[in-house]
Amino acid sequence: MIHAHNLVKEFGEPAQRIINDITIDIKEGEFVSIAGRSGSGKSTLLYIISTLDNPTHGVVEINNRVINNLSVEEVHEFRNKNIGFIFQFHYLLPELSALENVLLPPMNSGIQKQYKKRALELLERLNISHTLNKMPGQMSGGEQQRVAIARALIMNPKYIFADEPTGNLDSTNAQIVMDILKEVNKESGTTISLVTHDREFSKMADREIFLVDGKISDTYL
Repeated sequence: MIHAHNLVKEFGEPAQRIINDITIDIKEGEFVSIAGRSGSGKSTLLYIISTLDNPTHGVVEINNRVINNLSVEEVHEFRNKNIGFIFQFHYLLPELSALENVLLPPMNSGIQKQYKKRALELLERLNISHTLNKMPGQMSGGEQQRVAIARALIMNPKYIFADEPTGNLDSTNAQIVMDILKEVNKESGTTISLVTHDREFSKMADREIFLVDGKISDTYL
């Protein structure tokens, strides 16, 4: 379970408040979308609850561990074992093949050999096994994003955080990405938190959280 209590995030001097006293709970196995217009604070909130950023005030607890209390090394270890990330920009390493990019998370722990079979299975499952030895520059945008999804799934994470994962894709590839996320959520019980400005994709989640000016709203404005 993810529990975020009284989150505040401020930037700059004088301080500009981007997240304003937000408290949310995300249950195990839930698919939640965080929706709102540009500048509403949805990506900032996702980065905080996913351990990628720290709140100015407030507490984030994941899997009964208070993230604020962990050292940098402990957060890195927790993140690598429990969390998968998917971003609008795929962030594949251009000098590595599709397979090598997928294997980056276990490579960071020195256990990539144990995960090679799973990496190949994921590439097959996502219908991109033909990209196995291709470099990112040799792949389409949709193929690159699916490689990034395989990388996010490789360690069987309990939690996936996706920040506008369909933002740079055409409608066909965007739908494929959403279908994959729904499938992973239903089949593996993976908890998914998705940031999107697309209401149709937001509605695919079990629950929608609407943000307006850094606060939770009852409706999308």
